[in-house]
Amino acid sequence: MSSTPLFRNATEPVWCDGCGDFHVLDGLCAALEGMGREPRNVALVSGIGCSSRLPGYMESHGFNSIHGRALPIASGLKLARPELTVIVTAGDGDIFSIGATHLVHTVRRNPAITLFVMDNGVYGLTKGQQSPTTPPGTQMRTAAQPVGDASVDPLSLMLSLGCGFVAQAYAADQPAMQQLMQQAIEYPGFSFVNILSPCPVFRGGMGIYKELRRSISRIDDSGHDPADLAAAHALLASAEAPLAGILFRRDLP
Repeated sequence: MSSTPLFRNATEPVWCDGCGDFHVLDGLCAALEGMGREPRNVALVSGIGCSSRLPGYMESHGFNSIHGRALPIASGLKLARPELTVIVTAGDGDIFSIGATHLVHTVRRNPAITLFVMDNGVYGLTKGQQSPTTPPGTQMRTAAQPVGDASVDPLSLMLSLGCGFVAQAYAADQPAMQQLMQQAIEYPGFSFVNILSPCPVFRGGMGIYKELRRSISRIDDSGHDPADLAAAHALLASAEAPLAGILFRRDLP
């Protein structure tokens, strides 16, 4: 794993081999350094889960908080220390299940914090249960039958909540992900980036990387106007593959 010395500390990550979160860690370190930020001016807050270990591997302020409660803690931190760059790193289960109520009201209040969700479609820390974003029909190791529940669409959910910055990245596409990270951090309000971060151990095997790289549709290539909310909803409704890029961006009070 490559690393960026300015923001990476000496702690070795304990993620499984092949975890997409390695890419997210490297990408976030590189994005912050590329923006000229200093570790003492950056604070990372996380909840519980594989992805929520990320603050422990960075040379910045970090707080590994309570399951699903990272957003209100980060909001309080931003109120108390508005000069800090405050970033929340979380997983799909942590944010869209346990922390769903906090997500709703954080979007409504629009604090100047950034949320990066490492979406692997599985509860990896507890060994493979379905998460809110697990696609229907997926056979999980922990269940006798394929998933029958409808899944949460993170992008559609955030548009519906009124989030002013909604984007999606693929963890293994470092240049594009780093660019999205920087744009999200610079956004003057609550920004959201869903990061497709594969879990090859509990969902999909290593082949999931090739599958995603082959299937992802880049929003920039479609001629989409990210300031057009109706067009964002229409693009999502018509998409036949995962999207990558900025889906919606509008400055809000």
